[in-house]
Amino acid sequence: MRVMQLVFLGAPGVGKGTQADKVAAQYGVMKISTGDLLREAVRNHTKLGLEAKGYMGQGRLVPDSVVIGLVRDKLADPRYAKGFILDGFPRTVTQAEALGKVLDEQRIHLDRVINFRVTREDVVKRLSGRRSCPNCQATYHVQWAPSKRGDLCDRCGEALIQRSDDQREAIETRLKVYEEQTAPLISFYEKKNMLSHLDGAGAVESVYQNLTKVLAAYDMA
Repeated sequence: MRVMQLVFLGAPGVGKGTQADKVAAQYGVMKISTGDLLREAVRNHTKLGLEAKGYMGQGRLVPDSVVIGLVRDKLADPRYAKGFILDGFPRTVTQAEALGKVLDEQRIHLDRVINFRVTREDVVKRLSGRRSCPNCQATYHVQWAPSKRGDLCDRCGEALIQRSDDQREAIETRLKVYEEQTAPLISFYEKKNMLSHLDGAGAVESVYQNLTKVLAAYDMA
């Protein structure tokens, strides 16, 4: 298998992060989740984290200057030379153009962009049911993957929380932002003949099997 360098697109809650984790584990590539990077910055009370906190709590997009800087640093890390999956970035055409410049600077070729598609109703169910551990960052779902300890984390026993951006009002804002600003990325990458659509509904393993077929079709798996 040659190096794979991918972007996973899709509305919040479509499952692209879960699929990115599975691809990363099976093929030995690194996952770059800007959401995780930003939440880590918030937890550590860094300057960028404090700036991002207000936006994330309202379900709004974090400014490009913050996100692009984080991604540039990650791509420069030698560990990512074996391949990577960008999960949650780019989110706008402007970011996609900026990413293209960063990739050109570092002489990195983007192989494929996968667009995961799920109905709006399913997205709301997935996100509103998520629960997170503020201590070890483990995630659960009240319906599909509940903690065995009720409201406590199975790993460390910390009380689980619902992140502010997983509350219904914030979810609706996130979906609106996606539809207005992120959906045009589909056309952007289609014009570059780099886009593949994938149905994100159904069981995780079923979606993953279909994803590996897409990767195999482009000699990446």
